[in-house]
Amino acid sequence: MNTGNSGAGPRRPRQIEAAWTLTLAAVAAEVLIWVLGVFVVAPTGLAELTEHTGRSGAITQLALSGGVLAVFLACWLAVAARMRAGRGWARAVLTVVGALFLVFRVSGLGTDGIAPAWWAVVNALPDLLAAAAVVPMYLPEARAHFPSRAGRAA
Repeated sequence: MNTGNSGAGPRRPRQIEAAWTLTLAAVAAEVLIWVLGVFVVAPTGLAELTEHTGRSGAITQLALSGGVLAVFLACWLAVAARMRAGRGWARAVLTVVGALFLVFRVSGLGTDGIAPAWWAVVNALPDLLAAAAVVPMYLPEARAHFPSRAGRAA
């Protein structure tokens, strides 16, 4: 019986697995916040869109929004999977995206007008998780998971 520890290659560093887990949590939080914002937290996105564009327009807009979100999240997971496999370019992409999420969140916290206040905090969760996922990717044990340019040139 294979437990996964005696596979064909070396085990991934736990820091890489931590970054992967944080990324999965950020993606799940993003989906949860979209669903809550559309259907649960007042004023819901569905109610606001229905008021401005009618029921049919609201449903169309939300379907488009959900589709764009699904594509974005699929790309995010694909890049994260490449990082997990040891691709340095993917680590760089996730670093830039995580930093941008954090900058946008910090610069927009007081101006996004989200009410109630607890919703603003919950809404920040995916951005904070994405930024936090960057940290373990650069810890010493994790850095060894990514081949250096010097090692490939030799």
